[in-house]
Amino acid sequence: MKKLEILLRKLLLRLFIFFHSPKKPEGEPTFNRNSKILFIRLNRIGDALVTTPLLKEIKEQLGCKIYILADKKNHFIFERCPAIDKVIIYRKGSFAINDLITAKGIDTIVDLHDDVSTTVSLLVMKAKVQNKFGLKKSNYKIYTQTAERIDSSKHHIIERVMELGKLFGLKTESPKIKICYQPKPGSINFAEDVFSKINPDNKFTLGINITAGSDARYWGTENFRMLISLLNSYDINHIIFTTKEKLDEAKKNADEKFIYPVSEDFDIFAAGILKLSMLFTPDTSVVHIASINRIPVFGLYVKYKTEDMIWSPYNTDFDCIITEEPTLKNVTFEEVKNKFIPFLERHLNE
Repeated sequence: MKKLEILLRKLLLRLFIFFHSPKKPEGEPTFNRNSKILFIRLNRIGDALVTTPLLKEIKEQLGCKIYILADKKNHFIFERCPAIDKVIIYRKGSFAINDLITAKGIDTIVDLHDDVSTTVSLLVMKAKVQNKFGLKKSNYKIYTQTAERIDSSKHHIIERVMELGKLFGLKTESPKIKICYQPKPGSINFAEDVFSKINPDNKFTLGINITAGSDARYWGTENFRMLISLLNSYDINHIIFTTKEKLDEAKKNADEKFIYPVSEDFDIFAAGILKLSMLFTPDTSVVHIASINRIPVFGLYVKYKTEDMIWSPYNTDFDCIITEEPTLKNVTFEEVKNKFIPFLERHLNE
């Protein structure tokens, strides 16, 4: 039933796009501190994080008023990005996009999605604004201006999103691009207290994140147990990061004092990641948090039936194991060990 609903929504969208042709503004749009822009980025935490570099650059270079229409699953990411003036949470149903545009005096709307979203496309089409920006995808007719959607097999997701900056006249050097996220002071203090107990001697601290967004990216209890056993031969500290769902698995791998306190608050989790010397993790939003402080990352990635470049930490020292199978189940401990240990030792010897 769900597949049929998705199919009908896509067919309906194609029909709307066929008859939709927004009026193109005369001349090139210009932006300054008086400009008010609504950006849209729904879906998950990682989706939000990879769009923050663009928002940060727009705020720093142009000073525009930035609003973001976010999802209930990712709005808290944007709330910790100082470049954003106001976060609005999208509610399914009859979301009054034009009431929001009128109330805030918005003159430009930007679709931050790298792929086509039916929900966002319909919002953009309904929006009564002068400028409608997006990447050049199959729904390109709904925009007044588009930026090239560069090859997803050769370019990082952050680079693809940053292409939208060309519509604003941005000039950005790649080495300066980074995620915009700042944990709350209370979360930073919490993390510092935890680390002061685990790591009083300020040793190299390896974070081992055992969780990701799906069980397909869980490497297995026995593999993590062998990894931790191997790490005990090094003069370093390790700390396990997990969610409530995988806490029992974490306790099978390590003494509870080496498990970062489980919290429903992502900000507390993120603050802990930012205290690390290195991160070992499956593919998940945590890699982008680590990139804020250029923390080296070793990742386990599932690249199943896709040619897209993996969502690695941007501008950060990184190595990984990639499987083209649907899960990490067949990624062996020896395979990971042979690649991870040289990566770890290189950083220990720096």
